[in-house]
Amino acid sequence: MKYRFLLLLLFFGTLVTGQTDARIYDIIEAVSAERIEADITKLAGFGTRNTFSDTLSNTRGIGAARRWIKAEFEKVSQDCGNCLDVFTQKDFVKADGNDRIPKDTWIVNVVAVQKGTKYPNRYIIMSGDIDSRNSDGSDYTKDAPGANDNASGMAGAIEAARVLSKYKFESSIVYLGLSGEEQGLFGGKGFAEYAKAQGWDIIGVLNNDMIGNIQGVDGIISNVDFRIFSEPVPPTETDRQRNARRFYGGEVDGISRQLARYVHKTTQTYMPEMNPMLIYRLDRFGRGGHHRPFNDLGWAGIRIMEAHENYTQQHQDIRTEDGIEYGDKLKFVNFDYAKKLTAVNAITMASLAWAPPAPENVAIGGIVEPSAKLKWDKVEGATGYKIYWRDTTSPTWDHSRYVGDVSEFTLDGIVIDNFFFGVAAVGANGHESVVVFPNSNFR
Repeated sequence: MKYRFLLLLLFFGTLVTGQTDARIYDIIEAVSAERIEADITKLAGFGTRNTFSDTLSNTRGIGAARRWIKAEFEKVSQDCGNCLDVFTQKDFVKADGNDRIPKDTWIVNVVAVQKGTKYPNRYIIMSGDIDSRNSDGSDYTKDAPGANDNASGMAGAIEAARVLSKYKFESSIVYLGLSGEEQGLFGGKGFAEYAKAQGWDIIGVLNNDMIGNIQGVDGIISNVDFRIFSEPVPPTETDRQRNARRFYGGEVDGISRQLARYVHKTTQTYMPEMNPMLIYRLDRFGRGGHHRPFNDLGWAGIRIMEAHENYTQQHQDIRTEDGIEYGDKLKFVNFDYAKKLTAVNAITMASLAWAPPAPENVAIGGIVEPSAKLKWDKVEGATGYKIYWRDTTSPTWDHSRYVGDVSEFTLDGIVIDNFFFGVAAVGANGHESVVVFPNSNFR
C-alpha cells in the first residue's frame, strides 16, 4: 500500500511539473481529414449559404445548410448517449435601406453544448460561420460555395464535437455555428447577448474563420503556419485599470492575449510540428470576425486562421479573368491542414475544460527589492499554482515555477522591474488554467 501511494505521488508530481497528458495525443489522432472533407463538400454543395438565401429548400441555401448542421450535431449527441444539448438561437434583423441588409430576415445560429461535470456554467466555445458570400454580399441567388470561407471553420467545429464528445470534461464546451457574419457579425452579437442573458461564464472563444488554405496570394505555401489574432486589452476595462497600466504594464496582457498564449503553448507542447503565430491585433487590418462581439462584452476571444490567405478565393464570383481562377471553391481547400487546425482547437478546449478555474485577485509586490512577490485567491479544484514570468519584450511566457498549493510566493533574485509576471492554477491532472496577469499591487 505504501509503495502504491508513493507511485501515485510520483505520477501526479510529474503531471504538475510539466508531464504531458496522453489523452491529448489521442484527441489529435482522432481528428479525421476525411470527415472534414466530407463536411466541407456537403456545405459547399448547398450552392450558396448567403444570409438572405433560400430557407425552404432542402438542397440549396442557408436554411438547408443550418438544418444539416443541426442534424449532424444531433447524430454526434446520439452517439455519445445524448451528451449534447442541440438547439438553435435566433434574432430578427430588419432591412436597413442599403445593400448590407437587403431584406428582413432571421439570423439563426446552431448550438451544441457539452455540459461540464464540475463547472457546468464555465464555457469554452469553438465557433465557425455558416454563411457565405460572393463578390456582392447582398446577392443571395448567385453561387457562393464558401468552401474555405467558412465551411472549413464550420466543419472543424462539427469534427471537434465528434472527437471531444467521447470524453467527460469538468467545464462545458460549446460547438457553435454562427450566421450573419458577412453582413456585420450579427450571429455572434446575438449569441453573445444570449449567453450574457443566461449568465454564462465564458472563459474563451475560439473563432475559426478560414482554416483550409495553405497557398497564399503572396506565393508562400505552408501547411504548418497559422495565425492567432487577439486584442491587447478588453474594451470594457475601467479607467482605474487603464490608469494602472501606465505604471505597472499590461498593455499586451489582456484576457484575450492570455488565451492566445494558451493556444500557442498548448500547440507547441503537443503539436510541435506546427508554427502558431501570435498576431497582436484584434483581427486582420480593417476586417472583422465573430470573436469580436464576445470581446465587446468583456470575454476572452481570439481568431484562429490560416497564415497565408489567397484573396482571389475570398468574396469572389466564380470566374476566370486574365488567367486567374476566382472563387472559393472546394478544389482550393487543403483538408489535412484543416484537420491540423481543428486539432489545435480540440486540444486547447480539452486542456481548458480539464483545468481548474483561473486564480482570482492576483496581486504583485516587491518595489525596490531584489525579488517579486505574488499572492492570489485560491480557486476550487486547483491542487497547486504556477508562477510565470517573461522579459517585458517577449510575446510568450518563457519561465515558470510550480509553487504548490499556496496563495502567495516570493521569487527571490527575480527583480520585479525587469519582467512581467502571471499566475496559473494547476489541477491534479496537470492541466493549467490560462495565466492571469496581476490586477492589483501590494507592498
